[in-house]
Amino acid sequence: MTLDDLPIRDDLRGRQPYGAPQLDVPVQLNTNENPYPPSAALIDDLARAVRHGAATLNRYPDRDAVDLRKDLADYLGHGLTARQLWAANGSNEIIQQILQAFGGPGRSAIGFEPSYSMHPIIAGSTSTRWIEGARDEDFSIDVAAAVQAVETHRPDVVFLTSPNNPTGTALPLDVIERIVAAAPGVVVVDEAYAEFARTGTPSALSLLPANPRLIVTRTMSKAFAMAGARLGYLAADPAVVDAMLLVRLPYHLSTLTQAAARVALAHREELLATVGTLRAERDATVEWLRHRDLSVADSDANFVLFGRFPDRRAVWEGLLEQGVLIRETGPAGWLRVSIGTKDEMAAFRAALEGILG
Repeated sequence: MTLDDLPIRDDLRGRQPYGAPQLDVPVQLNTNENPYPPSAALIDDLARAVRHGAATLNRYPDRDAVDLRKDLADYLGHGLTARQLWAANGSNEIIQQILQAFGGPGRSAIGFEPSYSMHPIIAGSTSTRWIEGARDEDFSIDVAAAVQAVETHRPDVVFLTSPNNPTGTALPLDVIERIVAAAPGVVVVDEAYAEFARTGTPSALSLLPANPRLIVTRTMSKAFAMAGARLGYLAADPAVVDAMLLVRLPYHLSTLTQAAARVALAHREELLATVGTLRAERDATVEWLRHRDLSVADSDANFVLFGRFPDRRAVWEGLLEQGVLIRETGPAGWLRVSIGTKDEMAAFRAALEGILG
């Protein structure tokens, strides 16, 4: 029997599952992870927290993750309280819950592409009609065109990604404000890479008090180097959190996940200390690529989109043959490299130099 033989929903037929290649190669620069592992001190604290939590694993976890939400509010600042925070298994589950609450059959969502590929995928899995908005040649958003698209289509959910994946482009606050003012439903600003933005880049968190239908999503998978813990969260008006409670599965966030996230937040100064190093390596990578006469998108994230190649697949395969895995994603002719350690980036440059000749 194959998938085609099963009575799955008609709108799921023919689709491919999401997934970046998981290949065992020496230099893995394809999934935008933080390349620096947790310290021994953090691991020791995590082990103690897990041991403490393990004593109560016969009981369900705190289904509302109250202590974790308090810690997240303290980290974000901006006058936020625990009532304005919600957490789930990665920001993808946060996005799914948003679409379960505000999207669904007969409703629609819009995003401005190229952007995060999971937005339309999760929209499809929740039976939310996806509307593809466009970005300019430099990957910015033309605010007038975006407002017109929102006013024309009247979507229930608007996705804005800042910094944008896969381009790294950050959005000015005035662009977000104008789109929020035009949107009939909720506006989600996906800030998964916000900690990597250049100094002075504002966060949409500052817009929350005046905009009760604005939602800002974040993750601990990137700057916090906790991709394996699977912890994402949102900040919004308390009424939005109430909406999440209507669709979240009971006890969706395990005792151990909550413990790991709280330990990471307690060690945030140590974990975020790598952000400056990665920013510097990112900026050096942008400069190096441009000196090779390649097109490079300005990046406020921990990755760089570069091109344009007549046959990007050949370049991707050439790097892989030399043990360097990057991502074949984004517009035709472009590739994306995550920022790794100095040694990993040196290996990437050496491999690409050989391909470019």
